[in-house]
Formats: sequence, C-alpha cells, structure tokens
Amino acid sequence: MAKPQPKWIKKLGPFGAVAAAGLKFKTAILLLLTKAKFLLVGLSQLKTLLSMFAFFGVYWALYGWKFAAGFVIGIYIHEMGHVWMLKHYGLRASAPMFIPGFGAFVSLYDSPADVSEDSRIGLAGPLWGAGAAISALLLAAAYPQHPVWLAVARATAYINLFNLIPVWSLDGGRGFRALDLRQRWMWIGLAALLWYLTRSGLFVLLLLGAAYRVFWRKDPAPRPDTGAFLEFAALLALFGALLAWLPLTGGGFYGQ
Repeated sequence: MAKPQPKWIKKLGPFGAVAAAGLKFKTAILLLLTKAKFLLVGLSQLKTLLSMFAFFGVYWALYGWKFAAGFVIGIYIHEMGHVWMLKHYGLRASAPMFIPGFGAFVSLYDSPADVSEDSRIGLAGPLWGAGAAISALLLAAAYPQHPVWLAVARATAYINLFNLIPVWSLDGGRGFRALDLRQRWMWIGLAALLWYLTRSGLFVLLLLGAAYRVFWRKDPAPRPDTGAFLEFAALLALFGALLAWLPLTGGGFYGQ
C-alpha cells in the first residue's frame, strides 16, 4: 500500500508533482549530483573556503547550522554557474568569494565579447541557483520531518530572484543588456503579471529597475536576443512560482 503524500506536497500544486517524482528518482538524481565534479573546483581555493566558513558562521548563529549549510551551498552553486559559463567562453575569473550578510561574487579577469555573451554569464548564476532551489525542494519531499529544507528552497529562490533585478552589475542587469526595446517591454509585462499573481514585493523592485533602464538609461541592445529573453523570462516565472507556492516556514528549524 502506497504511503499517503504529506499535505504540504498537495498544497504545492505542480511543484508537489515535481517533488513526488523526485522521490521516485532520487537514486538517479544523487548519481547525477555525484558526477558534478566541477562543483568541487572552487573548494580547492583557500580564500573561497575561509570566506565560505565565515559566511556559514554568521547564518549558523542566526538560524541554525542546517539552514546555514543549505543556504551557503545554494549560493556556492549559483556562483559556480557563473564560473562554468566563463570557462565555456574561455574567460578567466576568480573562484567564488563570500561576504557574510551580503552574498558572494566572482571577479572577472577578462571581458565578455559582447552583451549576448555577458548576458549568458550573468544568467548562468540564477539558472544554477534554480537547480539548487529545486534540489532543496526535493530534499524537503524526501524528508518532510525536516522543514529546514523548505526554508532553504524558499531562501534560495528569494536570493536568486533578487539577483535578477536589472540594475548595476547584478545578474539581471547583465541579462537585461542583451534585450532590445521590444523585448524589454515584454519583460516588463511578464514581471507585472507575476507581481499580480504572486504579490511578491521583489517584483516591484524588478519593475523599478526595468523602468530605470527603459526611461533613464535608455540602453537597449541594437538587436533582439531571443535566447537571453526566454532564459530570463523562464527564470522569473520559476522563482515567482516557487515563492508563491512554497509555504512560509516558521521557526521550527532555528537552532537545529
């Protein structure tokens, strides 16, 4: 007789189906993760490890070691997404460096060839971050007795969506450079729709950033980049859905 699914999985709607499927194929997923040797590259750098431990210590003190470990790993995966894409383009960059209370960054030693290449490098971080958030969601489905994984999934989705604000050197700012004016208006329409559906204040920040780029900076790309637009739009929709569907967790994981 099959075990009944936890109530929170049913409340997740389509994401619950993803989580349930992940349970069935968790062996294959774990096998795939063990093959991702590239993620270990950054950990060979002493500066990365030291800054990561400092970052971990701050969040351990605030929320407990389990949340701190999941959160720092999610951010590390995000940054290694940038490193992977930089390596793909043959560009040199530093290993990830963590700043407690702020996040992490990768320093570029070479410049991307054009705005399209730069956008792929910028959006690679949230793309890998999406994988980290979904992995945390699958762990929450596998271990429903540990609500910390839901908290990690939500926090990871939140920080990655924040990085998609299209300003300055944030990932969204780099991705937005590749969009022409028409694509930027389509992006604004999508962000407005997602704000209406999710009521997440983060989408207000994204819209303000986009308005700044459209009406003040006026720096659209001369040609449309369909690939960048679709990737950007998919990330907005995914993180918006995660924040809308994932239940808010209480203080049950604090101090664990």
